[in-house]
Amino acid sequence: MRLDAPAAAPGATAPAAAPSADSLATEAASLLDAWTATVTERGDREADWQLATYDKLPLTLVRGDGSRVLDASGRWYWDLYGGHAVALIGHAHPLWAAVVGEQAKRFTFYSNVVYQPLRTAACRTIVEFAPKNLTRVFLSNSGAEANEVALKMARHHTGRKTVISFDGAFHGRTAAALAVTASEKYRNYSQPGLSHTRWATWGEIPELDDDVAAIILEPIQSLNGMRTATRAWLHALRAACDANGTLLILDEVQSAWGRLGANFAADLYDVRADFITGAKSAGGGFPIGVTLVDEAVADKAKNGDQGSTFGAGALACAAILATHHVLREEGLVERAKAVGAYVAAALTAVIPNVELRGYGCLLGVKLDQPVKPLVAALRDHGFIVGGSDDPHVMRLMPPLNVPFEAIDAFASALAALLASIPASRSPS
Repeated sequence: MRLDAPAAAPGATAPAAAPSADSLATEAASLLDAWTATVTERGDREADWQLATYDKLPLTLVRGDGSRVLDASGRWYWDLYGGHAVALIGHAHPLWAAVVGEQAKRFTFYSNVVYQPLRTAACRTIVEFAPKNLTRVFLSNSGAEANEVALKMARHHTGRKTVISFDGAFHGRTAAALAVTASEKYRNYSQPGLSHTRWATWGEIPELDDDVAAIILEPIQSLNGMRTATRAWLHALRAACDANGTLLILDEVQSAWGRLGANFAADLYDVRADFITGAKSAGGGFPIGVTLVDEAVADKAKNGDQGSTFGAGALACAAILATHHVLREEGLVERAKAVGAYVAAALTAVIPNVELRGYGCLLGVKLDQPVKPLVAALRDHGFIVGGSDDPHVMRLMPPLNVPFEAIDAFASALAALLASIPASRSPS
C-alpha cells in the first residue's frame, strides 16, 4: 500500500525548499569550525568535562590528511603512530570519507533485528579476507568486546572454565578481557575481577588439562614492546591445543587487516586459530570489533548467544567495505611489507645496534637507552611515535600508505637525536 503525504491545510504556507547539498556541506564545515573555535576561545580543556583517565600527549589535533595530522597551531606532523594502529589507510582518505558520508545521507542505523544488504556485504568481505577455516563473523564495537565474545564462546563450546594467557599480555579493559591481561596496573583497578585465568610464560608450552577451554595470545605483544612470537612456538601451541581439545584465540586487534604485510598474523605464521579477534584498523577509523569464528564452533552457535546493539550498523559496515576496497585497489597489504623492509633498511643504515621487532607497519624500535625523551623530542621535530611498557622500545604503527620520504626523515631525525641526547641505562 502506498502512503502519500497528507494534503496541506487550506491557506497553509508552502514548505521551504530543501537546502542544496553544497549549502549543507558549507554549513557542516562552518559548524565544525565553530565548535572547534569555541573551545579555543573559551579555554576549555577536555579534563574539565571528560573523566580524567587518559595520559595524553601535549597535542591538540584538528585535522588529518593521509599520513599527516595538523595541530591547532597550524603545525603538521608525520603520524607514525596511526592513532594507535587505527589509521590503516591514512587519515581522511577521500574515498572512505565519501562512502561513509554518502551512507550517512542514505541510512544511518538500524540494529541486527532487521536485515541490511551492507551488513551482508561487510560480513562476506571480512570472511573472504580471513583464513578459510573462519567462516562466520560477529561484529561489535571494540577490541575488548571482540575478545569477550571469543572468551565466552570458547567456554560455552568446550564446557570448560579455564583460559590460559601469557605474561606481557594486553587484551582490553572490560571484565573478561582484563582477566586475561597480565599488567597489574590495569587489572588491579577491577579486583577481585573474574577468576579461572591461568598464567603461562611467553615462549613456553603450558601444561593443559581437561578444564582448559582456550589459550589466548597476541602474536605480537604491542604494548609489551612489540614482543614477537616465533612460528615454531605458535605451531607447538596449536598442536598442544589439538591434543587437549583446547581452542586457540589469536588477539589480532593490532596485527590484523594487512598491517603485517599479510592479511592476518595467522596467515603470516600459517597457523590455524579457532578465533581471531580484530578492531583498530578494521573500519579505517570507525569503531568496530570483529570476532572471526571457526566453522566447527560457529555451527553450534544459537539464537541469543551473542548480541550488540551497535555492532554491524550501516555506517560501520560502509566503513568496513570502504577500508577493504582501498586495501585491495591500492595494494596496501603488499605495501605494508615493503614499508617494514624500508624502515629496517633506513634505521640500520644510520643507527648502530638498533633492533627491529614486528613486521610490516607494526614495528618496535629497540634502542640501548630509554626512548621516552626521544619520543618527546621527535614530536618537536614533527613526528608522532609511541612508547611501550618496555622503556627501551619505541612503537611505529603508521598508515600502510605512509610515504617513504616520511620514513627517511624520521630515520635522520632519530639518528640526530641519538647523537645529541646522552644515553642513560635507567628508564625515565
